[in-house]
Amino acid sequence: MNMATQKIKITSEKFDINLKFYFFLKHLVKSKLTPNQISKTLEIYKVNETASWQITVEKIQQQITQLGGQRKQNDYAEVIEHIHNQDDLELFIFSLRLYAIKDLLLSEAKLKTITIAERLASLPPLSLEYDKLSVMTPYSARVNGALLALVFFEKLAAGQSDFMSQEVEDFLKSLSISAVNLVGKGIEPNQIFMLMFNESINQSIISNSGSNYEERIFSVLTEKMGLRKEEIECNVHDKTDASTEYDFRFKLQDNRSYGIGAKRTLRERYKQFIKTAHASDIDVMITVTIGLDLTEYKAITIRENGVYIFVADEVYKNNHYLQKQQGVFPTSELTETILLSLK
Repeated sequence: MNMATQKIKITSEKFDINLKFYFFLKHLVKSKLTPNQISKTLEIYKVNETASWQITVEKIQQQITQLGGQRKQNDYAEVIEHIHNQDDLELFIFSLRLYAIKDLLLSEAKLKTITIAERLASLPPLSLEYDKLSVMTPYSARVNGALLALVFFEKLAAGQSDFMSQEVEDFLKSLSISAVNLVGKGIEPNQIFMLMFNESINQSIISNSGSNYEERIFSVLTEKMGLRKEEIECNVHDKTDASTEYDFRFKLQDNRSYGIGAKRTLRERYKQFIKTAHASDIDVMITVTIGLDLTEYKAITIRENGVYIFVADEVYKNNHYLQKQQGVFPTSELTETILLSLK
């Protein structure tokens, strides 16, 4: 049969063991065991290694009442109740060891987000470089986590345990032995672990995507220009044309009103300001944008209708038609002095 016409088939045995593996991992995360509680369970397993699986499970069940809160006891008890044979016990212990190592990998994954945050702190918040980097930030921990997990399980499968600190080497040796054994029974440790691991990453990482462009402009208005937060109206509609919304509206010392529309990309939205510009009660109308889609035609049209434009410095410097157009500025010049000079 041609490979293109072959149907993908997963045996029920392979599906069942991986489903139980995920179930164990998922409920271990819910149980929120402490390192001491994990160690106690592993100690019970080690001491009773030559005993029957039933005796080992009974010993582990006796530990449940010492776990603290009722919810934790119930979550952990639900895991133990699904150990029905020796294979299940080995799978549970493997899951428990992976759960123990999860936070270490999670910390490594989140480190990428921290290093990116440090780079962002050194960049102008309205620059193109800042924008590109901030858009990628939410995905950095997820991608780094996936790559770390891939390398981690590759090394486990190869029986390598010397890639982390000496303190965890013995722990990883036993984990590696279990991994090799369970892979032979159909377990897919990397894929199933990543289901649980991604959930943990998603819960622990606060999204900082490009959607916070408005927040960055707000920080420029308050931190760079010195406006008080209470002096800035946010997300307000034009009094004359309700179809036009200003992301920010405020007054400066000249008592004139300023309205800012903040969009990373303009698309067709710039036409709203053009329509409103002639009838609005706002004295100075401004569009702040990254500027990647700000064509010469759009720039001329916006300016002909009295709306001022601020674009990312990199875009401004790379496009001569923006530099020669009066009323178009790089975002580094979004200052009170420049705003006061606008007529």
